[in-house]
Amino acid sequence: MKKIKVVIFDLDGTIANTLPLCIRAFRESIEPLIHRPLSDSEIIATFGPSEEGTIMALAPNHYEEGIKDYLRFYEDLHDMCPSPFDGIENILEVLRNKSVHTSMVTGKGKHSTKISLDRFGLAHFFEVVETGSPKGPRKVEAIQRILSSLKNIKSYEVIYVGDSPSDIISSRNAGVPVIAAAWAETAEKENLLKLNPNRMFDSVNKFAEWLFDRV
Repeated sequence: MKKIKVVIFDLDGTIANTLPLCIRAFRESIEPLIHRPLSDSEIIATFGPSEEGTIMALAPNHYEEGIKDYLRFYEDLHDMCPSPFDGIENILEVLRNKSVHTSMVTGKGKHSTKISLDRFGLAHFFEVVETGSPKGPRKVEAIQRILSSLKNIKSYEVIYVGDSPSDIISSRNAGVPVIAAAWAETAEKENLLKLNPNRMFDSVNKFAEWLFDRV
């Protein structure tokens, strides 16, 4: 059995159930600026770029104010998601104790990423944190940046763990195996399976059992 030496995690929907928080913060910050309601699907359709990209798409005439308000609401409403998924911190501790390189590649902006990692008390587990861009998706580039910084690591010794169909596509384009995290209430299990991830797990504990046998 080949050993896994590098684990790269997504954040929203993988480390914690933060997607409902993101959507609520977008709604609270943007609707007063554009004077109309926003549906979940309208907000989600802008995902890919970081939050700055979403603000630009939905409230381009209120960009600076939108960003400021979004981050304020994101932090103020974070009690909607006070902790990571059960079992995630244990996984991160085991990986650290086994000297497995652990990093994060997320589409979130750097400010909201820091808010969540600080709230969860998890920042110290990640050797590298690559965040998103307002210009568009950059997970392929971010994964490859991490791999290029590591010596003597083969692509088959790496896994990316993410909850969205785009995570599977990005991992494949970056040349690394992908684990579909289907334990969040927001996970699109059928759409994940259609893209044939290397493995898919519907609980953190099942993923942990599989992972611990390989590190």
